[in-house]
Amino acid sequence: MKHIRIISPSGVIDPTYIDQASARLRAWGYKVSEGAYARARWGRFAGTDEQRASDLNAALADSDIDFILCSRGGYGLQRIIDRIAPIGKPIIGFSDITALHRLSAICHQPSLHGIMCKHIATLPEDSEPIVALRKALKGEPLEYRWEAHPLNRFGAAEGPLIGGNLSVLYGLQGTAFSIQHAAVSMQPSALSRQKPILLIEDIAERHYHIDRMIRNLKLSGVLAHLSGLIVGQFSDCEDDPSMGCSIYETIKEVVADYDYPILFNAPVGHVEHNLPLWLGVPTRMIISAEGAVVSTCEGPVLRTCT
Repeated sequence: MKHIRIISPSGVIDPTYIDQASARLRAWGYKVSEGAYARARWGRFAGTDEQRASDLNAALADSDIDFILCSRGGYGLQRIIDRIAPIGKPIIGFSDITALHRLSAICHQPSLHGIMCKHIATLPEDSEPIVALRKALKGEPLEYRWEAHPLNRFGAAEGPLIGGNLSVLYGLQGTAFSIQHAAVSMQPSALSRQKPILLIEDIAERHYHIDRMIRNLKLSGVLAHLSGLIVGQFSDCEDDPSMGCSIYETIKEVVADYDYPILFNAPVGHVEHNLPLWLGVPTRMIISAEGAVVSTCEGPVLRTCT
């Protein structure tokens, strides 16, 4: 029986969601346990920095645990990321959990960008995020077919998927956890021998700040060393008329100098329809006038998760 440990490395969570998510995971046949401080509260954080780091390191050190499910995002990991042991098992989560995805990438450990306790607890059993999460946990390959978007740039790309929340990636620039270490030093990945595909999403950011962050990735060389770009949901981010274009158009303008395929409006991010994607494994993306197909290559996922 696979064992999932729930921890809260960032913001404080309503414990009801832990209870309900645990019950659903057990109904799927998993053993579920909690970190000692998963329900803790210290201001906006789920426990002190020391407590949250302790829970995460304990889960990483426990050989009985197969997956680490982060209960929620919020903010807090940047305060403790330099205290975390090397990651050797899949981390599940998104938003602030992007910091752990970066550490996972440095440790050559695939991780799952996907829903956490609230949506595991509340989404219908037949909803696509739940169905896809169950497939991912069983090590089955993921494949999605999405409608065309007028800003898409056609083409095909294959490479390890990297990224996550744009604000978190921006906050890690210039550190040992910077995405530059995945795209710039950037020999093509040893995993696929190809440049990575970058995923970005965000919530509640001003239009000009998104422009600033994506231009930082260009100025630091990240955007020049990709094989493709997936632009997810920018929830509660309003277009600023004084910028002269939409947020998506701003992103397309910044990457106009490159010729790799770009997928806009992917159902990934701070929305209920947030589909899981494996980071750190070869991912294939084909974009045409008919739409987009995004799939994980079968072998590495199965080897990692079975």
